Amino acid sequence: MTSGIVLSLNVGGSAATPVRGPGVTGIGKRPVDHPVTVRRPGPKTTGLHSGIVGDFIGDTKHHGGDDQAVYAYAIEDYAWWSAELGRELKPALFGENLTTQGLNLYDAVLGERWRVGDEVVLETTFGRVPCATFQHRMGEPGWIKRFAAANRTGAYLRIVREGSVATGDRIEVIDRPAHGLTLSEAFNIYMHAPENLARLLIADALPLSTRTKIEQRLSTAPR
Repeated sequence: MTSGIVLSLNVGGSAATPVRGPGVTGIGKRPVDHPVTVRRPGPKTTGLHSGIVGDFIGDTKHHGGDDQAVYAYAIEDYAWWSAELGRELKPALFGENLTTQGLNLYDAVLGERWRVGDEVVLETTFGRVPCATFQHRMGEPGWIKRFAAANRTGAYLRIVREGSVATGDRIEVIDRPAHGLTLSEAFNIYMHAPENLARLLIADALPLSTRTKIEQRLSTAPR
């Protein structure tokens, strides 16, 4: 199995946003130099929202909860975007909790499990669907469509085992489902290839809300 490290551990506070919606956001995360507690946040709208203690989530309708408890983005994908955009992109810009190094998140398998440090175990659930808050933060024309088209979505993760995480912790992939469905492939199908939606249902790790949307789309598709 592959391994990497937590290059940057990022936590965000509440900040106002002009984007239509809740009026506040936690996307403006900053690297921290101390360990943080990772715990299951519970249901999306009624729980503790983020899986990282001290991390703020503004749009609790669409973000957070057990199936999106932690968000990870790879420094290797930042490098790809830096070349595409012609400017340097630093860790935490995309609002991720974990900036990873050494893990190929583009080819990460849905439901694979990571041991982070000595205690925490996380499980990949799906990629990130970009939103207007992300668009505003980036200041790039057509960013939502551009980010979605690239399929370099990063990984949302649920918490299998709670504990503490710190910058520099080793990340080890300890289990990878045999179905082989990757984050990038699943995201591409979900966003751009509805004729293949049924393939996504082989991944047990899919968030329940995502699975429900897929089943609804399949039930109304022309036969």
